[in-house]
Order: sequence, then C-alpha cells, then structure tokens
Amino acid sequence: MSGQITRREVLKRGLAGAVGLTVLPAVIAACNSSPSPSPTATPVATPTPAATPTPVPATPTPASTPADFLARKLNGTLTVASNHTDAAEVAGMAAIDAAFTALTGVTPTVNNADHNVFADQINFYIGPDANDVFTWFSGFRMRFLAEKGEVSPIDDVWAAVSANYTAAFARAVTGNDGHVYGIPVDYYPWCVFYRKSVWAAKGYTVPETWIEFLALCAHMEKDGLTPLAFGDQGGWPAMGWFDILNLRLNGYDFHVALLTGQAKWTDARVTAVFEAWRKLIPFYPADFVRLTWQKECDTLVSKKAGMFFVGLFLTGEISTVDKTGATLADIDFFAFPYFGNEFDAEKALDAPVDIWMMTPTSPTLPADLDNARAYLEFWAKGSTQVLMYKNQPGLIPTASDADPSSFDALTKRAVSIVGQAQRITQFMDRDTRPDFAGTNGAEAFLSSFLNHPSQDLSRFQQSIQDFWDKLPAYGG
Repeated sequence: MSGQITRREVLKRGLAGAVGLTVLPAVIAACNSSPSPSPTATPVATPTPAATPTPVPATPTPASTPADFLARKLNGTLTVASNHTDAAEVAGMAAIDAAFTALTGVTPTVNNADHNVFADQINFYIGPDANDVFTWFSGFRMRFLAEKGEVSPIDDVWAAVSANYTAAFARAVTGNDGHVYGIPVDYYPWCVFYRKSVWAAKGYTVPETWIEFLALCAHMEKDGLTPLAFGDQGGWPAMGWFDILNLRLNGYDFHVALLTGQAKWTDARVTAVFEAWRKLIPFYPADFVRLTWQKECDTLVSKKAGMFFVGLFLTGEISTVDKTGATLADIDFFAFPYFGNEFDAEKALDAPVDIWMMTPTSPTLPADLDNARAYLEFWAKGSTQVLMYKNQPGLIPTASDADPSSFDALTKRAVSIVGQAQRITQFMDRDTRPDFAGTNGAEAFLSSFLNHPSQDLSRFQQSIQDFWDKLPAYGG
C-alpha cells in the first residue's frame, strides 16, 4: 500500500447540499454504538446482544459562543500528520495547504505516512512526539481514542462550523461523552464496479440477487474474463467482502454486535458468511493474496476483469492509469446484490467517513493551538474539500456548501446509492477495536480463510473467538 491510494479516500468526496441526504442522518447515526433509526427507515430485525453498547448522545454537548478562528490574526507554526500518500491525494493536500497559507500566513509542516502504517502505529502519531492535528476515522475508532483521552474535544471549532453539516455527520464525530472530536471531510461507498462497454458487448445485465450474481460470475468465466478483480495485499480488501456478505446475510445489527463483542465469531450466522464466501473465491484471480488492489483495478481498466468490488476511491487509480478520462467515463457501479431475506430492505453498505482531529500530547500544540483550530475550521469548508475532490474524485465532500457542479457522474451516482441506504457501516477495521482489526487479528484470520477456504470452519471460527477473548479489557 505504500505510496498508493487507500480505500478510506472514498469518503473524502463529501455530500453536497441536500442531494441524496434525506435519509443520511439516520444512516450515519446508525454507525454509532446505539443506532437511532429514522422515522422513515424500514424496520429491521432486533438483535439479541449480550450487552448494550454505551449510547451516543443524539446531539453534541453545547459549546460556547461560536468562535471564527480563521478571522483571527495567525502566526507561528502548525504540524500535521497525514495518511494521504498516493499522488492524487498528495496533490490535494498541497492545494489545500497552499490555500490555507494564502489565507492565514501559516505554512503547515506535513508528516506523511502510509495508510496501513499510520493505522497500525497510531499510538506513535498521538504519543509524546505527536503532531498538532492528524487525519483519522469516525465512529468506533474515533470514540476509542476519545475515551482514552488521547484526542482533544473540539467543541469550540464545531460551534463555528456545525451549520455546514447534517445531523448525521454531527453524530459521526460525537464521542460517548457528548463532545465533538473531529471534523468530517469525506466519505465513500463500497460497490461493484464494471466497464459499461464490456457489459454492452457481452450482453451482461446488473444482477439484483445473489443467485444472479453467481450466475453472472460463471458466465464471465466462460467468456474468458476474471469475474471478480481482487487484490488482498495489505489485508484490508478482504474486510470489505466479509462486511458486505455479513450485512446481506445477517443485517446491520448483527454486524455491530459481532464487531463489538456482543455476538460470537462461533455463531452459525458467521459460518453462513464464510460458506457464501467460499462460492466466490474460485472467481478471484489465482494469486490475489499477493496482488495490490491497484493492480487489480488495472485489470478492470484493461478489460480483463468483469467486476471489481471496492470503494469509490478506485477512480483515483483509474485516472492515474488513463489520464484521458475515457476509461473513467466508461465506469459504472451497483450496490452488492441481495439474498432475498428480511435484511434486503436495509440496503446496507460500507461508506466510511474520514475526519481531522487534534492531539493534546503534541509538544507544539500550546503554541500552535489557534493555528490548529483554524486548520480544522478550514477543512470544514466545502471549497476546501472540493480541492481534494478535484485531485482525488474518490473522496466525496461532507460539507453542505460543497459545490455539486464539480461532481462527476460517478459521484452523483454514489450520493444517490448512499442516500437510499437505510444502514451505513464504517468498514470492519473502523467498527471494531483496533487491537482486533490489525495485522495480527482480523486481517490475519481472513487471509487464513482465503488461503485455505476448505478448512474446518468450526475450528477456524473458534480460533478467532479465542483471539478476541484473550484481548485485554477494553476501555473505549
């Protein structure tokens, strides 16, 4: 993943205005520990968790009078930790930082780190040598750090920018204590992507059910295509597949229960996920474990693969491979097919939200505090988020005043699909405790399954549960 665009970037494109957001407040609120269904949301099955998660307040704790930090005279320094390391995002960050410097006179010093390294070594980036601000994930991961006191509440900044966000995004950055801990800047959905010209030539149609999806995969294989592009180097791409199968088979509530320890990995419902996944593995490329997602995206571009289940951030890779825009114009996508059960109505999908946070342990923060506040406020502007979007169109802006006229057709389609979803998840590694999601935990277990799909599932699932049970007491 080093130097490459990552899945999280999809979120960075942001929803503008009210387009597609009529159900989003209920949707993203559902990402939190204690979901509050929208009055218009389709009822879903009631979970049977062993314990009730700590409820997240519906609204942030009221802050003092809004303070416009960008209106103040600024000087001095600002240190920034960023996991934007692919070329498109680096360019976006450069444009944003240049605009911030032009407005305030403060030039940020940016510490770039690979996305996977950044996530796995977050303790380093929020430790004694931390930078003033850093990019991170909303939901469970954010609340984990907030509960441990390792990030600063930013209610004062939120007071200045909250009018630019829906209640859904407010919930996504609110901690268990009611304080706000981040500025949401982008999001992205995971869907099934394909090339329209290939499908038209072959006569393929979008599958609506699991059975139709399997039949299409078999048809593509007979036509000489790799039905499902898939590269799992880095470990996280497999999480997307597990998430969507679990959501389709077992629903949102079980997703939350499983990833927060209220349900067991030995549950028969988890077995059903792996059994369904076994049917897809023959349609992956033979060496998928050693392939990067970018490499597999390129097989979609070269018309060697029929479909690619991944985040919207793939648009950055496509634009890098083909700068003419012709390939991007030939791309379309659809929500993962349904299993014909009570969870179809949820239309659930992964659509993570990326945020910017402040680090209390930064040795320079006392001197840089107003600069850090101003930087977070600057990121809350639609015009700022659009600067990233123009360089990396896989990241949808979250600010309500982002100009939708700059959005391409794929972005508008993504906004529509997310708007139809009754349940949104934050991706496996964001919806669970970080010491379970990492390279020694979920990544390793899913890789083991993919390498040996015929293994005894009862023993395999028990090994996952044993790992969970041996984790230290969780305080987040």
